[in-house]
Order: sequence, then C-alpha cells, then structure tokens
Amino acid sequence: MRGPPNGPKTAMVLAAGLGTRMRPLTDDRPKAMVEVGGRMLIDHMLDRLAEVGVETAVVNVHYFADRLEAHLRARDAAGVKPRIVISDERPQALETGGGVKQALPLLPDAPFWVANIDSVWIGDDGLALEAVAAAWDPDRMDVCLLTASTAESMGFHATGDLFLSPGGEVRFKEAGEQAPLVYVGVHICKPSVVADGPDGPFGLLPIWKRLTQGGRVHGVAPKGLWMHVGDPGARDAAEARLAATG
Repeated sequence: MRGPPNGPKTAMVLAAGLGTRMRPLTDDRPKAMVEVGGRMLIDHMLDRLAEVGVETAVVNVHYFADRLEAHLRARDAAGVKPRIVISDERPQALETGGGVKQALPLLPDAPFWVANIDSVWIGDDGLALEAVAAAWDPDRMDVCLLTASTAESMGFHATGDLFLSPGGEVRFKEAGEQAPLVYVGVHICKPSVVADGPDGPFGLLPIWKRLTQGGRVHGVAPKGLWMHVGDPGARDAAEARLAATG
C-alpha cells in the first residue's frame, strides 16, 4: 500500500442506492454487486481505497441488503482489505448526506474518505486518490473532491458540474452554464460537513454549495479516464473500454 502520510485510513462507501436506472441488472441484486469487467462495482472501489492505505470501510446497505452484506462479510473472512463495518439502512435509504450522518458513530472524529460505487477508472497510474489525499489541507478546506475533465470521462454530465480556480477552489456551475469538470464520486471531508444535517434523507450537494461561499470546497483533476456506470448501456461501454486496455 502506498498512500500519502496525510491520507485518511477510514472511508464511507455509499452502497445503499436502489439502482433503478440499472434495471434489469438490479432486479435481483444491489447496484453495488453489478459486475464490470468481471468484478463487482463495490470491489472496484474497495480495492482502490485499499491501495491508498484505507484500513476500514463503513458501507451502508439498503436494497438487497442481506446479499450485499454477505458478500462483504466473505471479503472480510478472506482477509481482503479494507476491514468492513456495516451501516444498516434497511428501514430507510438516507441519500448521500443522510447516509454519512447516520454512520458518524462508526467513523472517526477526523477527516475520512467518502466514495460512491458507480465509478471505475483507468489511466491514472494508480495515483488519482493519492492526488486527493496530497491536496487535502484541513486548515483551508472542509471537502476535497476528485474531479475529471468532461473530455476524459464517460457516462457523466456532458455539460459538466464545476470549475476549479488556479488554487483548487471549487465553483459549481450556474443554470445554463457548461463546466469543464465533473465530480467522479470520491472525496475527503470532515465529519462537521454532515453533523448538523437534518434527520432523515438529505443530499451532500446543497451543503457543498454553501461551503463554496467561504472557499471551503476544493478539488483536484488528475489524469485518467473515468467511467460512470449508471445504466446497462454505460456498464457495457465500461466493460468494452476495460477490455480494450487489457
């Protein structure tokens, strides 16, 4: 394991989504267990996190929770890193912010990774997450996002999500704008980002937009090709690209 010295050792992995757009592939399994290139989406992300020194992953479960939990327990039993802790959302899926807030008792009182499970990538020489960790500066930021060029990504918004200043500060696009970068589903944040969030489901984006007003959201855009696996067609396109690169 490489991992910069300041890289968090714990991650929150968001795996509780219904995967509605992924049907029929999610008729009998959660989106996290859809395979791309012979590996489940959840395993792609957990393995990436392990490569940068993550020791513990808190994974939330909701849709087909028993099946996903069994898979994660089998990883643990086989000694595959990172160690898994389950955040149970069986009663209600809590969206991105609500899921992280519910898991706070399982997470450190220190910055941690947050990762979606529907992005895979190639061509970064294994350094994309290291770039996020190396950029992380808790004195200047509350959130540090992994972003990618719209030209170097597949399956994301063609009009982009955000801009980065020369110093790495994030500005989210306004209505009608086109932005050069997309958020690709991994970031580092402080627990305080969600600690004061409402009870029940809520998203992270509105919180990030408020934090940008004080310059507290930063990002990096390392090289690589990012693929958002959001529906069966995107899964097929990602598999074809992975196969083409060996």
